[in-house]
Amino acid sequence: QVQLVESGGGLVQPGGSLRLSCAASRSIDNIYAMGWYRQAPGKQRELVATITNSGTTNYADSVKGRFTISGDTAKNTVYLQMNSLKPEDTAVYYCNQRQATPYVTGRDYWGQGTQVTVSS
Repeated sequence: QVQLVESGGGLVQPGGSLRLSCAASRSIDNIYAMGWYRQAPGKQRELVATITNSGTTNYADSVKGRFTISGDTAKNTVYLQMNSLKPEDTAVYYCNQRQATPYVTGRDYWGQGTQVTVSS
């Protein structure tokens, strides 16, 4: 079955940078939106950033101005450049890609998650 494969997580000091990458194990047609979500222990999963096939981006207020999402829906690749990292950014980060369907909602594909730890 198709899987999303993530990489780029790790340990970084406050103020540092990381770049997360996500790619599909095989091609997925009709992806129209991609995004990154994160989940810290004991907390709900939250949206970090999204990008559509038209290039429109959306960011959580907490990361606006620090994180940049990019990618190509046709290639099933999505990236998250994270700068000026803060301890509050520590979480497991998940890649998401949404496929258009004949139904009211799209079909979501998820990565396994990659750990980002920001600590001095």
